[in-house]
Amino acid sequence: MGNWVVNHWFSVLFLATWLGLNVFLFVHAFLSYEKADKYYYTREILGSALAWARASARCLNFNSMLILLPVCRNLLSFLRGTCSFCRRTLRKQLDHNLTFHKLVAYMICLHTAIHIIAHLFNFEHYSKSRQATDGSLASVLSILSHQEKGKESWLNPISSPNMTVEYVTFTSIAGLTGVIITIALVLMVTSAVEFIRRSYFEVFWYTHHVFIIYFIGLGIHGIGGIVRGQTEESLNASHPHRCAESFKQWDVHDSHCKHPQFEGLPAESWKWILAPVVLYIFERILRFYRSQQKVVITKVVMHPSKVLELQMNKRGFSMEVGQYIFVNCPSISYLEWHPFTLTSAPEEDFFSIHIRAAGDWTENLIRAFEQQQSPIPRIEVDGPFGTVSEDVFQYEVAVLVGAGIGVTPFASVLKSIWYKFRHADHNLKTQTAGHATLNFDKATDILTGLKQKTSFGRPMWDNEFSTIANAHPRSVVGVFLCGPQALAKSLSKRCHQYSSLDPRKVQFYFNKENF
Repeated sequence: MGNWVVNHWFSVLFLATWLGLNVFLFVHAFLSYEKADKYYYTREILGSALAWARASARCLNFNSMLILLPVCRNLLSFLRGTCSFCRRTLRKQLDHNLTFHKLVAYMICLHTAIHIIAHLFNFEHYSKSRQATDGSLASVLSILSHQEKGKESWLNPISSPNMTVEYVTFTSIAGLTGVIITIALVLMVTSAVEFIRRSYFEVFWYTHHVFIIYFIGLGIHGIGGIVRGQTEESLNASHPHRCAESFKQWDVHDSHCKHPQFEGLPAESWKWILAPVVLYIFERILRFYRSQQKVVITKVVMHPSKVLELQMNKRGFSMEVGQYIFVNCPSISYLEWHPFTLTSAPEEDFFSIHIRAAGDWTENLIRAFEQQQSPIPRIEVDGPFGTVSEDVFQYEVAVLVGAGIGVTPFASVLKSIWYKFRHADHNLKTQTAGHATLNFDKATDILTGLKQKTSFGRPMWDNEFSTIANAHPRSVVGVFLCGPQALAKSLSKRCHQYSSLDPRKVQFYFNKENF
């Protein structure tokens, strides 16, 4: 239980820090716009909706800054490599990159909803104030529109009583980009649900790339300066605490209070997203350069159940166990890249993947190789990228659990163990090794080449964990899974249940593959 508690609380601490920063940024921005004298007259028209809109915008910028980092796969591989001597607890946080990516996306959706609702109220207040004829301060502020020193000094973007909210929305930079950003976000979120991502990967893949439109729109969203505040010079000359109540005297020649002057807020979003966008562009350039290096297919094997094995060579390619690559076949699609776990061992002079028919792209790829075209289809490869399975040899005891095609990450591990034992590798910590193969009618397993076959049927997990705990009472056991979420919950629960409270005794670490 000890290691589970440490891992759990470290994850909780990380999430609490992220949530805390969101709360801090929201409250700080809210109070700034709710209390600052600069926005006294703006609040006179908009009320608290101004603070709600600006606070949610601050959190939107913060989370948009974070959203790309968890999918910078080269960055994660670099951090995993540089942190190879870090505690497992620290390294395991890198394995939650996609979970964090989703959480950040949910937070963006939340603050987008708040931002939109607040601005709906804002535009309604702008419209009512512009149409008002009661001589109130809000109506007087709404008709201020004149030039001074070449700068527009209006406060209300609706310049005439006949101008509609819809017109301002679709003719202003802020309004138009806001609509575009919202549509892009809706498309990305709806196409990323589990059902579409699993069953219609192409829809998810193409639609998710409207993130480019999202970031471009976000970067220029605030350029129009539609939300405005009083200038510093005007504040010093005609402070609202002194002049707001005497607004009817602003036109009097000898009045000590003059018309307030206003300016648009400078665009902020680009400052938040510039660094991660540049980092992501560099990531994509690196991946594009790497993908253009020639890949030589040395062997093609068609296995039962429509499983295609490709053995390949590529100059400078270096891998570790459990890693994965992205594969593209230009003859099928120039833009689609699909992740596949490497099933070869680092000790072999080639790298391989096994592809199961699971969608249009994979079916077309398998069909292309089944037809034995000449020349065979060209393949482009990007990677390899690190996963949790890289840590398998850091454990004294390893339990490998694969469901269906999920056995593929562990084919590489089992082959590498065989090579290490064969060459008497004294750096190998692992004492024991499980086996995971497919029980086809062949002399050896199609993935690992081992003679040992798997017995079908669901294991009795309590018996398995109890046996391992008794056999290795002072060992650190790594439990690795590539399979469905339901199985992940079950194994995670057992790792927690069978880990000792005493850190000197048996400890189970749960690790799940994420792509």
